[in-house]
Amino acid sequence: MKLLRCLIACVPACFLAGCHNDDAPIYQGYVEGEFLYLAAPQAGYLKSLDSPRGARVGEGQAVFVVAADPDIDALAEAEARVDSAREKVENLKEPRRQPEIAALEANLRSARANLRLAETRLERQQSLARENFVSQSAVDEAVSSHDQALAQVEAAQQQLSTYQDTLGRKPEVRSAEADLQAAQAQTAQRRWTVERKTVSAPAAGVIADTWYRPGEWVPAGTSVASLLPDDRRRLRFYVPEADLSRVRIGQAVEASCDGCAAPIRGTIDFIAPQAEFTPPVIYSRNSREKLVFRVEAAPAREQATELHPGLPLDVRLTGK
Repeated sequence: MKLLRCLIACVPACFLAGCHNDDAPIYQGYVEGEFLYLAAPQAGYLKSLDSPRGARVGEGQAVFVVAADPDIDALAEAEARVDSAREKVENLKEPRRQPEIAALEANLRSARANLRLAETRLERQQSLARENFVSQSAVDEAVSSHDQALAQVEAAQQQLSTYQDTLGRKPEVRSAEADLQAAQAQTAQRRWTVERKTVSAPAAGVIADTWYRPGEWVPAGTSVASLLPDDRRRLRFYVPEADLSRVRIGQAVEASCDGCAAPIRGTIDFIAPQAEFTPPVIYSRNSREKLVFRVEAAPAREQATELHPGLPLDVRLTGK
């Protein structure tokens, strides 16, 4: 009868313990949160705090904004310089105005007409000279008129070609293009500065804390808010030196906590290479028993958001 009562009393105890294997040791640990500290690279007054402490944010959602009034003016100035440099380059690459080119084309047509007339007169004078109807001086005069007309055609062609080319010489064009590239680079820097005044969440998570309020001056690089991403929660526990050989990377674990509705599943992905506490010079059995190694496991993604940093855990090894 006493044996029956003992068995009845042990059954509830088994359920309360989760009916885990008695041989599986329990290691003490806690939930560790790896926080991201959000800051702006440039100083300024805090314009707005869009995601206050405790707010849940999605990836890319604005957390806070630092006033960027002087930087916006500098960006507008840089953009105006880009427009001016681009206009200069385009102007140097453009040829002369069309009416000027049309006048030169008309001069070229007139010079060619004069050349044809001079060629005709020269042929006539040469033909008459062969028949001894004109003197040699008349032929020489016709040759001179022909040469002058030919020179006028060549001059008109050169002038038209010059006007059809760009206004600036090649070195001037290259210099203007270099000025344009410099202005564009400065504009990109100004735009980067303005855009970084709005700080967004790099990942989905919870705003754990904030340290400034709108209207306060924020130094450059100073954290305004801390973010706890959903995938940056860890199961951290400590394994005695004697049990270290049972632990390996990739091994499954199961953690329980006060108030947890279900066991927390995880996978070991880190084992500390050395003990947490410095041992004495002489190793004794008692000193080795005090050595513990830090082990960390990544919790299951669907359970990670329910874990709060600092929550005490009882961890068991479930995988081989």
